[in-house]
Amino acid sequence: MRHRKSGNRLSRNQSLRKATLRDMAKAVFLQERICTTRAKAKEARKLIDQLITLGKKDTLTARRLAFAILCDHKEVSQLFSQVAPRFKSRKGGYTRIIPYAQRGGDNAQLAFLELTEKTREIITNQKRAKAVKEEGKGKGDASKVSEAETKPVTPAAGAAPAPSAATTPTAHSKADVKSTPKAAAKPTGIRKLFQRKIGSE
Repeated sequence: MRHRKSGNRLSRNQSLRKATLRDMAKAVFLQERICTTRAKAKEARKLIDQLITLGKKDTLTARRLAFAILCDHKEVSQLFSQVAPRFKSRKGGYTRIIPYAQRGGDNAQLAFLELTEKTREIITNQKRAKAVKEEGKGKGDASKVSEAETKPVTPAAGAAPAPSAATTPTAHSKADVKSTPKAAAKPTGIRKLFQRKIGSE
C-alpha cells in the first residue's frame, strides 16, 4: 500500500525527478506556455503554484526558499519582480493545463501547461496563422495583379527589346525526354576489372 506516498514518480529517481520539475518551472516562467505530457504537467503545476505563492510574499526568507528550488539567482529575481506581481489579486489558480493531442510513437497524452496571467498572446499553431495571413494578403493583391496584366508595358528608353515568341527556345515534352537515348554507363568497380582481364586475353 502506498500510504503517505503521493505524487507521480515519472519513472525517475528523486534527483532526476527534482531536476525535471525544476527545469519545467523555469521554462514556464520564461515562455509562459510549454507543451509536455499530461503526467509531467500535473506534477510541475504543484511546484509552479508553490513558487508563485512564495513570490507574492516577497521576503528574504521567501527568496531563499525559492532559490533552494530554482538554484538560479536570475530566475529568482525574475519570479519576484515580473511573474509574481501579476497574480497579486489571485488567491490561486496560477496555472492552466489544456489537453492537446496524442504523441506519435508512444501515444502519450500531450498537454499545454501555461500561466493564467500572460504578458503576450501565444499562438499555438503558427503554420495555420501564417497561412491565414498569406491568404488575406493574396486576396488583397489579386486586383493589383489583374490590373498589371491588362496594362501594356512600355519599354524604357535605351532598354533592350523583349524577346519575341519566335526567338524563345521551345520547351521539351516529357515524351521527348524519355525517347532520347541515354549514353552507355561506363563500367566501374569489379566489372571494370573483368573487362581488363577479357581484353588482355
